[in-house]
Amino acid sequence: MVKKILGLFLIFFCCVTNLVFAEGTKPVQLSIWSTVQLFPASDSIKGFRLNLLYTDNMDMSGLTFGGILTKTSGDMKGIELGLINWTDGSSHGFKCGLLNYTGNRSVGLDIGVVNIGQGDTTGVQLGIVNRNEGFFHGWQDGVVNYVNGSYIGFQEGIVNIVKGDASGFQSGVVNSVSGTMNGIQGGLINYAEKMCGLQLGLFNTTHSLDGVQIGLSNYTGKAEPLKWMLIVNWSF
Repeated sequence: MVKKILGLFLIFFCCVTNLVFAEGTKPVQLSIWSTVQLFPASDSIKGFRLNLLYTDNMDMSGLTFGGILTKTSGDMKGIELGLINWTDGSSHGFKCGLLNYTGNRSVGLDIGVVNIGQGDTTGVQLGIVNRNEGFFHGWQDGVVNYVNGSYIGFQEGIVNIVKGDASGFQSGVVNSVSGTMNGIQGGLINYAEKMCGLQLGLFNTTHSLDGVQIGLSNYTGKAEPLKWMLIVNWSF
């Protein structure tokens, strides 16, 4: 009876596996190098991927233990643990390594020395250098945090830079927003092209203030009530 059950299970497993293989998606990948791996880079993996040095696949869904370079040419969904986690498409999940790179939209948590998102990001970047080229919604925590687009959320680091508009809170030695800042900047040097909220630091600078500045030097760019003041400045 047990042998019959095992036999039926094996037949079922083979049928399912063949069906998955026919669709170009494999349940497991074992790789030494991208040219020396169980399945070619053109196949997608839905399950488990073990990489000793360098692996490459089209799409990845599941768990990856990586060596030096783990590459996904398409989209990644799941968990990647390796030195370099590289996704050309979108990423949904968790990546941890020295370098985490996403070429399109990223949703989830990236922990690494350097985290780079080329598209829009929703989630968390924790690292020494965090850089995002598109819109960022979430939390960046590192030595240098940079967003080339707009930002909603919380930035904490030595240097925080947003090239577009920002809404939320910046905490660091240097905080800079090239567009409109809605919220709070707390640091030694705070700059926003337009500030709507509170700047709290030694040197606070904006060209248009709708709020309060508290610090050693406060510059608003407006003559009303005063363009520059010590300790406290305000404009509403």
